[in-house]
Amino acid sequence: MKKSKHAVETNNLSISWGEVKVLDQLNFELNNGEKLAIVGPSGSGKSTILKILAGLILPTEGELRIFGEKQSYLRLDQNNPPDVRLVFQNPALLGSLTIEENVGFLLRKNKNLSKKLIHEIVCECLAEVGLFNVENKLPNELSGGMQKRVSFARALITDETLKSKTKPLLLFDEPTAGLDPIASSRIEDLINNTNDKANGSSIVVSHVLSTIERTSDKVLMLYGGKFRWAGSINEFKESNDPYVFQFRNGKLNGPMQPKDI
Repeated sequence: MKKSKHAVETNNLSISWGEVKVLDQLNFELNNGEKLAIVGPSGSGKSTILKILAGLILPTEGELRIFGEKQSYLRLDQNNPPDVRLVFQNPALLGSLTIEENVGFLLRKNKNLSKKLIHEIVCECLAEVGLFNVENKLPNELSGGMQKRVSFARALITDETLKSKTKPLLLFDEPTAGLDPIASSRIEDLINNTNDKANGSSIVVSHVLSTIERTSDKVLMLYGGKFRWAGSINEFKESNDPYVFQFRNGKLNGPMQPKDI
């Protein structure tokens, strides 16, 4: 099969919760190696897109292809799922497992890897995010910021049981929400470093301007279940499109009304 140049392709992708259409016929492509930001007000469906891409939920209509392969099943129901790695807004660490067990969770499925090799791989990934000598600690023994960095280290781990040789698709869900500007800068650097280290493609969902501007090549604006604007990050900074202008400047007046947000 010819290798696809696209990490993600969607065709009229939609999802509904009962009578409510959360996403309405979305179409976009992400080339291998590209960095995309999906932006919009809270509750616009940004995180839902990531859950579909990660195989956690299925669309009700439309088609999704990841690395050229049509996705018809949840990730847990696939024998050889695509290499998609989701970094949640919260670290989502298992409290009863050590940091090494959390980060190396996927590696332990491969019976050909020794405990020594798993330990070395985990420590290397932890070092990449600036964490040392924490592998034997439990999550509650680390600060919130350190736990978030552990989740990034986990995103560097390759699932050795996958047959796919594609470069990973990294998904970051509101990675800097609620953080102060300095902490946000650290996480933004970590996003870029993680993406460079994994040599993958990335999608960042965010409403924080510094995160959008520092971690993406292009931007999609989502509102009311539809993409309202698409362009490069430089175009996003300068655009006078009413949706982009209102979002970027935090204006109350505009097409995105508070009653809908």
